[in-house]
Amino acid sequence: MANESRPCPCDIGDRFDYGGRGQEVQVGHIKAYVCKPSASTDRAVIVIHDIFGWQLPNTRYIADMLTTNGYIAICPDFFVGQEAWKPSNDWASFNDWVKTRDAGKTDKEVDVVLKYLKDQCGAKKIGVIGFCWGGAAVQHLMLKNPHLKTGVSLYGVISRFEDKHSLLHPTFFIFGEKDDIIPLEQVTSLEQKLKQNCKVDYEVKIYPGQTHGFVHRKREDINPQDKPYIEEGRKDMINWLNKYL
Repeated sequence: MANESRPCPCDIGDRFDYGGRGQEVQVGHIKAYVCKPSASTDRAVIVIHDIFGWQLPNTRYIADMLTTNGYIAICPDFFVGQEAWKPSNDWASFNDWVKTRDAGKTDKEVDVVLKYLKDQCGAKKIGVIGFCWGGAAVQHLMLKNPHLKTGVSLYGVISRFEDKHSLLHPTFFIFGEKDDIIPLEQVTSLEQKLKQNCKVDYEVKIYPGQTHGFVHRKREDINPQDKPYIEEGRKDMINWLNKYL
């Protein structure tokens, strides 16, 4: 396989079979996976996928987890029909591929999803979470979108927005200590710049021994020692959303 010599940055080998409890719907010009709790609620969370796209079982598992915690969860196709990255793709072509999928150009899709959540789902308090590519998109949205209440960026690619730190909304940043994609010096720099420039509540947390993608990769199936940190990351994410939504 083309990428045998280079492990996938999102640990795709650790993904698991999961069908999802929600449904796929058409939202304006994009498709989306939606899951709703049994009790009515006006709280919703937009879930922004990683490079592997909106149909990745792991991401839908997290969306469903949000629903079991009382949130309407929606994971739209932010690649808008373009192919997601495949683990069999040649990593030499990755930089060219990702240039055509800009995490800083998600505003049009977010506006469509916000309208859907408000008009069709009765949502009034809306937050956003995102993984890797989606984590960078969360940071972008927290810098400019007035309609979102809060965000959780999970191992978002810091270099994408390293000069922008004046967040509009409370934002929680989750990183793994052993992340090969996001060096700890980048995380330290992010913290310093947030401290200097950010006027809203924020938190940056590093989870010991964890690699890129740990919160939504079910790695406890392979490395049991990671399980407490995976569960802690998920609990921290929910607690942050509960606090601000």
